[in-house]
Amino acid sequence: GMGVPQDVGEAARLYRLAADQGDAEAQCNLAVFCEKGMGVPQDVGEAVRLYCLAADQGNANAQHNLALMYHFGRDVLQDEVETARYYRLAVEQGNARAQLFLGRLLLQAAAAGIALPAASGEAARFL
Repeated sequence: GMGVPQDVGEAARLYRLAADQGDAEAQCNLAVFCEKGMGVPQDVGEAVRLYCLAADQGNANAQHNLALMYHFGRDVLQDEVETARYYRLAVEQGNARAQLFLGRLLLQAAAAGIALPAASGEAARFL
């Protein structure tokens, strides 16, 4: 920590308090802890739930992380349409990693003949 000993368990506890009060950044940070088992038992389902709460409030990092969960089917059904939707939400807020991942997703989908809802030439804009 900054000026105090690092205590991941205490950080998770504090994030939980703020997340339970609806703080989107705390929800996203706690989701990362749950996904990785940092300071709390690993619980990918809880991570998805928290990412959803934060993403619905417009948290770009949660939107990007939720897109990854859908892309790889981590405790949700793998869904390229939902993946693209959450990447786009993050892109609208200027999330550079989401731009890169969305561009790749759209190129891969086009190469595989998968029709994802997209504007013409959208992939090239992000790569």
